[in-house]
Amino acid sequence: MHTQSVESPPRPPAERRTVSWAGVLAVGSTLLLALVALRWHPLMSLDSDVARTTHRWAVDESGVTHAFRILTDWVWDPWTMRLLTFAVAIWLVWRRAARWTAVWLVVTCAVATLVQQVLKALVDRPRPVWPDPVDSAHYAAYPSGHAMTATVVCGLLLWLVHRYGADRALWRTAVAVAAISVAGVGLTRVWLGVHWATDVVGGWLLGALVVVLAVRVHARWQV
Repeated sequence: MHTQSVESPPRPPAERRTVSWAGVLAVGSTLLLALVALRWHPLMSLDSDVARTTHRWAVDESGVTHAFRILTDWVWDPWTMRLLTFAVAIWLVWRRAARWTAVWLVVTCAVATLVQQVLKALVDRPRPVWPDPVDSAHYAAYPSGHAMTATVVCGLLLWLVHRYGADRALWRTAVAVAAISVAGVGLTRVWLGVHWATDVVGGWLLGALVVVLAVRVHARWQV
């Protein structure tokens, strides 16, 4: 007697896109992490060239440097981003009764912070050192905590804005603010001479990976 094979139902397009993005980001993050950990010479040379150039600009353009310090230390500081996350979580509980989503948001940001701190300790990459520094920072360099935190928070909040049906004007404003924040914080960290360019790129990749995986978890648990 012939028995028909039972195939699993095809994944919906949104799920396939999420899996694809997660794979691409995971590969990119792993590859860059390996190259930085191994101190791959061409990449280290590129980092040094970029750092020397931007540091020279930072010393020459003191007004821009001062503005960047305000942005990176206050507006785009990781603690500012975390406080924003807590505020949104409170709003989700108070106005939407979305307790699970609020917990998901806070836990995702906490996990991202833990991941970046563990990687900093494992890679233990020294930060740039200058005879005439324009700013200072603590702990190891890779990945950039500012870049990763901004990517995670802005990515999650953008997803929430879309999920709760924002109108076109609000959506476009949110996208613009998120893009400027994520790109801007990376620029300020390199300009101020406290991170190598690949630290920032690594933070962006890892942050985007966390966002994609978190959105997938949310979709799974909401089924």
